[in-house]
Amino acid sequence: MSTLTKPNHIGRKISRIRELREMKQEALAQALGTNQQAISAMENSETIDEEKLKEVAKALGVTVEAIKNFSEEAVFNIIGNTVNNHDNATLNSNIQYQPTFNPLDKVIELYERLVQAEKDKVEYLEKLFKDK
Repeated sequence: MSTLTKPNHIGRKISRIRELREMKQEALAQALGTNQQAISAMENSETIDEEKLKEVAKALGVTVEAIKNFSEEAVFNIIGNTVNNHDNATLNSNIQYQPTFNPLDKVIELYERLVQAEKDKVEYLEKLFKDK
């Protein structure tokens, strides 16, 4: 009998991603509108239904595919290949910033706020002209 963990244990993958993001079970539970015990049970589950997985991915700031394809070995390979000594100049030149949000979503959000502000201005000006 093998002592290796199953490579596609979704609960463990969620747990590791949560830990790497320095998020406690309580914080994930709050984001999902549940309790810490439910998160613990989920992280011990080998499979999770697709809808719940989408919610978890959103709360963790990753895609469903990122959870499904998560490999701790890949994380260690990335760390091993980017941090090869303690020289800060080398360290800083190898770090690439990966935002936890989609920049396009932020642009759209900003555009929608701008459009709403313009609508509010027009409405205010129409009210002023109407009152005269």
